[in-house]
Amino acid sequence: METQPHGFRCGQRQLRVFRLVGKRWTLPILAALMYGPTRFSDVVRAVPGVSERVMSERLQELCEAGLVERRVAEGPPLGTWYRLTPHGEHLRPAIESLLEAAAALPE
Repeated sequence: METQPHGFRCGQRQLRVFRLVGKRWTLPILAALMYGPTRFSDVVRAVPGVSERVMSERLQELCEAGLVERRVAEGPPLGTWYRLTPHGEHLRPAIESLLEAAAALPE
């Protein structure tokens, strides 16, 4: 991370993360995964309004970025599970802060 005499300057790594988490649905998906390994269908239920197609896209992007891990459980029953990687866990404090801020807002 670079700093300027007058404050923050975004580097390439920071821009990459900001672009990814700034995409619609990414933060709610990450928040849903903070509680341990989660099945795809449970992530869809945890984030109302997101389509399965968009959920798949976001999860794939998060996996490619190294923030989320995908595991396929050999059945029966078959299932796909997602969890935060150690790199994804670095986002936990920021997500928790956002959740606290959201809870403090008036309804």
